[in-house]
Amino acid sequence: MSNTAATSAEYEQLSNRAELDRLLTAIAGGDKDALGQLYHLTRGAVYAMALSVLKNAHDAQDATQDTFVRVWQRAEVYRSQGSPMAWLLTVARNLARMRLRQSARQGELSEEEWNAIPASAPAVTAEDKAVLQDALATLSDEERQIVLLHAASGLKHREIASMLKLPLSTVLSKYQRALGKLKSQLEGEDRS
Repeated sequence: MSNTAATSAEYEQLSNRAELDRLLTAIAGGDKDALGQLYHLTRGAVYAMALSVLKNAHDAQDATQDTFVRVWQRAEVYRSQGSPMAWLLTVARNLARMRLRQSARQGELSEEEWNAIPASAPAVTAEDKAVLQDALATLSDEERQIVLLHAASGLKHREIASMLKLPLSTVLSKYQRALGKLKSQLEGEDRS
């Protein structure tokens, strides 16, 4: 059964990769409908990446839009030899970092900003959002990025390692350490 599940997951990942490759090729040819489809399929992951860097929902939304504009302008430079999602998220990360350098500001997420997280995210109460925000604030920027990319974007640790240009073992250890910090923080909240 587990081999079947692994095969199904691998097939789904390969078919998703093939679909994203196809869309990027079509975008390079000027197909606006393909851009709309790519946006629909990947906007949540792109937004999560931008939010993990910028920590500001408004700026993350702007960076998300900028990412798809950049993809439209530069799709011809994408080469179908790697992961299309990694390429897309690298564009998003670079634009978010550029925006961060330009604004030179970082901050916590407000209630409005938490509510701006795409609808594909699971429903969370306002109280849970506040607890989660406090817990995420205890993480380093890199730990927060790894957790959000894995949890919100659904990226595999290997993809995150490639995107952040870190060894897989580093990503895995930082992820585990971040989970430990979050668990400690959240258990502390429960005892209060």
